[in-house]
Amino acid sequence: MKLNFFNAVIAGLALSASAAAVAAPLQLRSDIFVEKQVKRQDGKVATVLEAPKMVTPGDNLVFVVHYKNVGATPASNFVVTNPMPKAVIFNGTSDGTEIVSIDGGKSFAPLSTLRVVIADGKTRSATFGDVTHVKWTLQKTLGAGAEGKLMFRGVVK
Repeated sequence: MKLNFFNAVIAGLALSASAAAVAAPLQLRSDIFVEKQVKRQDGKVATVLEAPKMVTPGDNLVFVVHYKNVGATPASNFVVTNPMPKAVIFNGTSDGTEIVSIDGGKSFAPLSTLRVVIADGKTRSATFGDVTHVKWTLQKTLGAGAEGKLMFRGVVK
């Protein structure tokens, strides 16, 4: 079964930023790529990132969240939160500095510390499939015009 990428994934992607001491506006933008294995002319297989048109369950996605201080003064100690699209299972980040939510963004912690209550009232360790939101707290100063990026991975359900 193929999914229309823009209906299933991009519609579910929203970004937010907040800060305790931000003195300048932040601009956020997200790019999404599908990871493909392609055979090169020399016969070797290479991994490439492509702009997706259609995705199939099991396709690996790479999300790149770009942030930029579009103000005239420095921004510091800001938070970037990204809900997981419903059609995608979280599959880690590029830097491991994130915390995640498994309750719709109400609370956040490292995935390894989270527990899920199952039907019989017992608990199990949370997994990538339980993640509903990814959040980074960037405790640095971002000068006027400065920018950066965060990356996370997902798998199409």
